[in-house]
Parts: sequence; structure tokens; C-alpha cells
Amino acid sequence: MDRKYVGIDVSKDRLDVHVRPSGEAFAVARDGEGLAALLERLRPLAPSLVAVEATGGFEVVVAAAVGGAGLPLAVVNPAQVRYYAHALGKRAKTDKVDAEVIARFAEATKPEPRPLPDEAMRLLADLVVRRRQIVVMMVAERQRATRLPKRLKKSCERVIRVLEKELAELDHEIDTTVRGTPAWRAKEDLLASVPGVGSVVARTLIAELPELGTLDRRRIASLVGVAPFTRQSGQWRGKSFIGGGRSSVRAALFVAAMAAVRHNPAIRAFRQRLLAAGKPKMLAMVACMRKLLTILNAVLRDQKPWQSA
Repeated sequence: MDRKYVGIDVSKDRLDVHVRPSGEAFAVARDGEGLAALLERLRPLAPSLVAVEATGGFEVVVAAAVGGAGLPLAVVNPAQVRYYAHALGKRAKTDKVDAEVIARFAEATKPEPRPLPDEAMRLLADLVVRRRQIVVMMVAERQRATRLPKRLKKSCERVIRVLEKELAELDHEIDTTVRGTPAWRAKEDLLASVPGVGSVVARTLIAELPELGTLDRRRIASLVGVAPFTRQSGQWRGKSFIGGGRSSVRAALFVAAMAAVRHNPAIRAFRQRLLAAGKPKMLAMVACMRKLLTILNAVLRDQKPWQSA
């Protein structure tokens, strides 16, 4: 029996749906009645996968409805879908065409369905994101203060004090949320057992990388965006580079790696070997990030605190 793949293009007021390989297409409103009609039509199809493109928030309700109905769901990267559309020669961009491209992308690449985070996990992720926003605002105000005359510096200082108070309250709420959940508390303790990883990094990983400990080292590195991409053609060898993945997790991992090269003997020795071999400093740091991620992945997988060799 043919495996069925469903692509859903989400806009503000409507959902365009395409089913592969039958080519069936329909549209429903993006409201309660429309979602009910969508599920009523999808359930009898028993699709192998329902793919929804991430659209900056509009997809959340749709994903929750589809995942809550027990249908296999994948929220796919819009950039990857666009590249795939270009490869197919699909230059037109309409909601109907986009739904077809998403369905064909799901059929061709078969992204792995992932369970939706529960309400508590979404709350923690929102708190972590808000904390990051507050820190960015504080940095911006401090930079402005260095360029402003003395009278206006006081304005920046007042704003910074307000932001510092808000940051402290967010940290308290995050601490209460994590330490009040036994499973998260155990995860945080395991992650923080690795020198270089503090509570902020550990909580960022818990909130924004829930796959940590469940994937192999290559897949988790690719998910974060620290797996190098090789560039070569014939005799030509280009420089490898990293990219994609979850930039917020990668930024937190960079901070942890910076601390680890000073306080973690395994990471410090690893970096020294790379530098002694003539590797550039930034390449060595990226390699340390990848090694640290591998260690953290193994710590959660084995449910054992880190121990120095």
C-alpha cells in the first residue's frame, strides 16, 4: 500500500493541504472549525507523515492539533523546503504550490517525526528565550552608554537597572521551574557535572535541545550545527564550514567551550593537541564545541555524571 505524505502550508487565515502521491488538495480555515475539518479528512488517510513548514508562530496551533490527534508530525525548515522547490524548478510561490512542495519534500527526505513538547517544556523554552532577549537589551544599552554624553548615560543606567531586575526575576522563575521538576533537575545536575557547563547553559540545552541524549553523536552535532560540511570537487579541496542547526544552542555551547578549555582537563588537552598540530584557533574551538556536545550527549544517554579519565 502506498505511503501517504501530507504537506500543509500555513498562512494567517488558511491552511492549504496537499497529499502525496494521490495529488489530492484542499484548503481549510485556520480556526477551530477548520482544524476539526482538517483532522476529519486526515485520519482516514492514515498518513505516514504530516509536514508543516515553520512560519514564525502560525504553525504552532496547527502542529498542536495534528500532533494531539496522534498523527506523525514533522515541523520542517522553510529554507530547506525553498531550496528543494528551486531544485524542482518551482519558481512560482502560492499557498497551493507551497503545500505541494512541502508534501514532495516530506516524501523525498522523510524527516523523522518528533513528539511535540508538552506545556511545561514550552514554558521553559519561552523563559529561556526571554532571558536571552533581556541580556541582548542590556548589552545594547551598555554599548549606547559608552557613546552618549554624561546626562544621557544616566538614562541608559536607569534602563539597565530595570533590565537587571527583570533578569533576576526570570532567573528565579527558571530556577524554580527546573528545580521543581525532578526529571529536569536530574538532567541539569548531569549536564552541570561537566566542567565548563553552568546552569544557564544546562537549562538552555534542556529547553532548546530536548533530543540531547537520544541521538548519536553525528546526528546531534548536525542538529546543533557544529558538524563540518566538506567542500570538494575533483582535485579542488575547499575549507570545511559549519552552519544551520540551532543558533541559540550553538551560542550557548560556544560559551561553555570557552569555559571548558580553561577548566575541563579533557577539553583543554584536546585543544592543545589541535593547536600543536597547527590548526587555526577558531577551528580548534569549533572542534572543542563538538567534543563537548558529544560528552554531554553521552552523559544524558548513560545517565552518569562526567568523570575525568
